[in-house]
Amino acid sequence: MLRALALLLATAQVLAATPGEENAALAASMGVAIPPSAPARRPADAQGPWERLIIANVMLVNGEGAPPQGPVSIEVRGDRITRVGHAGLYTTVDTDDNGTHVLDGTGMYALPGFIDAHTHIGNPLQGLVGPVTPPEYIFKLWLGHGITTVREVGALFGLDWTVAHKERSAAGEITAPRIHVYPMFPGSSLVTAADARAWVRAVRRRGADGVKIRSATREATQAVYDEAKKLGMGTANHHDQVGVYHVNALDSARAGLSSMEHWYGLPEALFTDRRVQDYPGSYNYADEQWRFSEAGKLWKQAAKPGSEKWRAVRDELVGLDFTLVPTFTIYEANRDVQRARFAPWHDDYTLPALAKFFEPDPRLHGSFHFDWTTDMEVNWRDNFRLWMQFVNDYKNHGGRVAAGSDAGFIYKLFGFAYVRELEMLQEAGFHPLEVVQAATLNGAELLGSADELGSIVPGKKADIVLVAENPVANFKVLYGTGHMRLDRTSNTVAQVGGVRYTIKDGIVYDARKLLADVRDMVRDAKQLQQATEE
Repeated sequence: MLRALALLLATAQVLAATPGEENAALAASMGVAIPPSAPARRPADAQGPWERLIIANVMLVNGEGAPPQGPVSIEVRGDRITRVGHAGLYTTVDTDDNGTHVLDGTGMYALPGFIDAHTHIGNPLQGLVGPVTPPEYIFKLWLGHGITTVREVGALFGLDWTVAHKERSAAGEITAPRIHVYPMFPGSSLVTAADARAWVRAVRRRGADGVKIRSATREATQAVYDEAKKLGMGTANHHDQVGVYHVNALDSARAGLSSMEHWYGLPEALFTDRRVQDYPGSYNYADEQWRFSEAGKLWKQAAKPGSEKWRAVRDELVGLDFTLVPTFTIYEANRDVQRARFAPWHDDYTLPALAKFFEPDPRLHGSFHFDWTTDMEVNWRDNFRLWMQFVNDYKNHGGRVAAGSDAGFIYKLFGFAYVRELEMLQEAGFHPLEVVQAATLNGAELLGSADELGSIVPGKKADIVLVAENPVANFKVLYGTGHMRLDRTSNTVAQVGGVRYTIKDGIVYDARKLLADVRDMVRDAKQLQQATEE
C-alpha cells in the first residue's frame, strides 16, 4: 500500500513538472539530489585560446576519409582552423611572435575532435545505491579521450541543469565538451499530438537542441518529429519493446526521425513472418534480465542478410538520409560479461558508487545480469554478428552511421566505452578511416554542424585530438590506460599511447592531466568509503 502511494505521488510530481524537468522531478520524488554543477575551469586544466596557435609537424587524419598524411602544420586563430599546410608553416619567425603559441606535434597524429552521439551526464537511479557521479568526473573522462562534443540524450537531471552546463561549456567556463541537449519526451503522460507539439515548443524555448523518445503513442511520436523539424531540432528514438509494435524504426524514419538509437525497432522493421517479437509466455518486460536475454534472439527473427526485405529496408532508410547510432559497446557485456566487468580501467578510473551501480540490482536500469548464462552469451554473439552485418551493409550502401557509447551503464565507463565503440565498428567491417568518419564527420552531420565540426579543414572549429601513436593502425592507443606493447630489444613491456592533447574551441587540454584528476577523485572516494565502513 505504501509503495503504491509513493508511486502515485511520484507520478503526480512528474505530471506537474515543467516541460523538460520530468526526470528531475522523478529524482526528487525518489529522494535523489541533483549533483552540484561542474566547477569553473581551473588554469591547470587547459591553456588558450591564443591569438595564433601552430600545431607543428604532425601527421594528419582529416576525418573526411583521406588517409594519414604529413607531416603538416595546422594554424589556429582563436577558435578556428585557418590553415592546414606543409610543415614549413612552422618557421623561426613564429617562435619570436608574442601572439603565437607553438605546440610541437612531432611524432603525433592529429584527428578531428570526437563526437559521442549518445551520452548521459549521469543517472539519477545511481542515487539509490550511493553518491551520484559528479559531472566534472564525466567531463574529464570524455575530454581525456578526445571527445569534444556530446549529444546528451535524456537530460536526466533536468533541462535547466543540462542547458546551464551546455552554455558554460560554450563560453569556456568549465572543463567540458560541447553539449547538444535532447531532453526525454514523457511519452507515458502526453498522448495527444497537440500536447506533444506544445511540449516540444516549450523545451525549445528553454534551450533544447532536440528531443529523445523512448515510447509514446503513434500520434504523439509523429507530432514530435514534425514539430521538432519545423523548429530546426533533431530527434532520437530508442524504440523500446512496449511501443515498437506500432512504431518501428522504418515508420519513424518515414515520419522524419533523425536517428535511431541502439538496435531497437530495426529487426522489427525486417520482420517477414510476424509483427511481434517471439516472447515466451512468462515474459516480463519490467524484469530486465528477461528483456535483454530475449533481445539477444531478436535478429534471428528478422529477414535474412541480403534478402529482398533486408535490401528494401536498407535502401529506403538510406534514401531517407537516416542515421544509425548502434552503440554496440553498451551491450557488449551481454556476449561476455566477465570482459566488461573486469576491464583494466575500472580499478583506477571507476568511482566506487558507479561500480556498485553496475552490479546486479532489480531496482536499477542496466544492472540486470542476475543469472546470466552461457546460452545467453552465445545468443548475443550470434545477435551481434547479424546486427553488425546490417550496420556495415548500411554504411556500404551510403547510409550514415555515427559513433555513440551510452556509457554509465552495464560496466561501461565514460570515454573508455567510446574507444571500445570504435573498435567494435571496425569489428563490424568498417575500415579504420570509416570508423574515424563515424566518430567525427558523421556525428557532425547528424547534429547539423558539419560546417563547424567533424573534420580538420580551414574555417571549422579548432576541435583536434593529438595522439602520440597511430590510431588508424590500432584504436587501442586511444585508451586512457594506453596499449600494452613489448619492446623486443629490452624485453620490457610498456603502456604506450593515450590521447596527449584534446583541443576544443582552440583551448588546449592536457589529457593526461585530466585523467590524473579522475584517478585522484577515485582514490579519494575509495578512501572515504573505507573510512566510513571502518
